[in-house]
Amino acid sequence: MSESISIAITEQSQTGEARRAALALADRLGFQETERGKIGIVVMEVANNLLYHARGGVILLRAIEQESTLGIEILSLDRGPGMVDVAECLRDGFSSAGTSGNGLGAIRRLSAVFELYSCAGKGTALLAQAWSKPPSARPETSLEIGVVCLPKQGETVSGDAWAYRASANRSLFLVADGLGHGPAAAIASSEAVRIFQEHSHRSPAEIVAVAHGALRSTRGAALAITEIDFERSSVRFAGVGNIAGSIWSPTGHRNLVSHNGTVGHEVRKIQEFTYPWYGNELSIVHSDGLSAHWRLDRYPGLSLKHPSLIAGVLYRDFSRERDDATVLVVKGAVR
Repeated sequence: MSESISIAITEQSQTGEARRAALALADRLGFQETERGKIGIVVMEVANNLLYHARGGVILLRAIEQESTLGIEILSLDRGPGMVDVAECLRDGFSSAGTSGNGLGAIRRLSAVFELYSCAGKGTALLAQAWSKPPSARPETSLEIGVVCLPKQGETVSGDAWAYRASANRSLFLVADGLGHGPAAAIASSEAVRIFQEHSHRSPAEIVAVAHGALRSTRGAALAITEIDFERSSVRFAGVGNIAGSIWSPTGHRNLVSHNGTVGHEVRKIQEFTYPWYGNELSIVHSDGLSAHWRLDRYPGLSLKHPSLIAGVLYRDFSRERDDATVLVVKGAVR
């Protein structure tokens, strides 16, 4: 899957840059003129909000897919003053910066999915999604997925990669971190994605074992594979290297176990661990570009939000600037 596109918004000219990047992505995904126009308005309103209300931030753009329908996800992250009353801020005509106060309302009306998470004094995360056409309804066993995958500052390509495969009975997820960063790291993680896609019918441990042989010609990678089995109500996890995984539920959380090593070079043990999955949990897996010091329970109400908002907030607050970073959040969709 493609990584996110990041556009910093710190001065007015960058709002146009964000709009052009979003429209170019919409063109590549086959958006018609009317839907492209909506995308342009949404991105401009989001960018202006960052300038006027948060003194700057970042917009992340990502291509998304649901039941073969393509769309665009817009994620806005800032460390501004935040919102004391989110509902009041969403009301048309309300403004704390002397503007018309219609920006958030316009974004919400023009988006197929719109969510906010804000804490006074700590910043705001905003999510908007738009589709090239109305997507089909999700199946009963579907999962919501959110991800941020970005290269180290100064690099044009990420050494991290992620992918997923879904079927009626199970969903399978990969996070790979090529050793180091830059193009050589990207080659290693891309090879891991290829193996994952070709062998997704196998168990997580079996895929890791195949990848270990295939990555010998690369610099190697840390990787983890998570399987959510709907029939068995279970999670199977196999990881090697510095990929961290955890499952969060309303009653607590548990860390998933990985073994030391580098896939493609030195792997002392490939082992699969099984955990229960009750359908209302979050699976969070990330590369070591994210600090391990985060705790979801320090963000009241965040676990109830869309997984893209969760991934965005964790990336904003805990990413390491000196490394590529991937945060993959999978949320059970209990109906």
